Amino acid sequence: MDLNTVREVSGRLREQVHRVVVGQDHAIDLLLVALLCEGHILFEGVPGVAKTLLARTFASSLSLTFTRVQFTPDLMPGDIIGTNLFNFQTNTFTLTKGPIFTQLLLADEINRTPPKTQAALLQAMQERSVTVDGINHELGDGFMVIATQNPIEQEGTYLLPEAQLDRFLFKVVVGYPTRDDERDIVRRHGHRTTMPKISDFNVQPMADLGTLVAMRHAVSQIRLSDAILDYIVDLVRATRERPAIAFGASPRAATMLTTAARAYAALQGRDFVLPDDVKNLAVPALRHRIVLAPGAEIEGLSAESVVRQILDQVPVPR
Repeated sequence: MDLNTVREVSGRLREQVHRVVVGQDHAIDLLLVALLCEGHILFEGVPGVAKTLLARTFASSLSLTFTRVQFTPDLMPGDIIGTNLFNFQTNTFTLTKGPIFTQLLLADEINRTPPKTQAALLQAMQERSVTVDGINHELGDGFMVIATQNPIEQEGTYLLPEAQLDRFLFKVVVGYPTRDDERDIVRRHGHRTTMPKISDFNVQPMADLGTLVAMRHAVSQIRLSDAILDYIVDLVRATRERPAIAFGASPRAATMLTTAARAYAALQGRDFVLPDDVKNLAVPALRHRIVLAPGAEIEGLSAESVVRQILDQVPVPR
């Protein structure tokens, strides 16, 4: 598959999502990048800004199996992964698969369940497999987690473990829409009080797993110069050298950012990566991977502001 086809298919996916979702162009672009990178994505925002609707509409635009899990305080790891149940007819244990055995998993309000249950996703997100009673079960190449969460300042939320956050390619902060977008939302959806039925908008699947595999192969061929490679490494290493940061980004962050930059270039129709591709992705790729020092939080700094300071200070290759 050539890059023109990658861009065309991505454009059709974007059009399908916009049939239901108004605005949120940046979030949709990052969803497409994550899809092309086999990455997972985390949406954070207050209730009512279409995080779940965006994920469900995106899933409807793909010919992949889709499962949604509503994370609650009483959810247990077995409710996600599944469990072995004894079959009295065959005198054997049979795996009753949980909702994680899918291709697109919507982990809705993921931070409303305790860390013990959140950790059930760790192996699946990294290795695309799960282990039940010592037996490994593959989830397949199409497995992708789209998670939503409310801001941690809200009641009834739990902090996600750092090991789990590091497995998300992006953390996207979904804010309030502009006035024009909000007016369009009210005009389009203002005749109902419940979530719109995606089927009412004639959203059609534009790509299956075979198409995605071909698109990902094309993305992997995008050229990345040594100067861009050094730039990515320097950005990530700079997060470990600032006094305002207690724990910086891991080497996994550098490899993920590199892959994402290739996908972002492909969406622009280019077969090479520019420094601007890296800069456009650095904040959503790094904001959830750094832990601020207590003094920085007292001074009012945020992870995003510190990443932007690093972007301003690390020399950009010409």
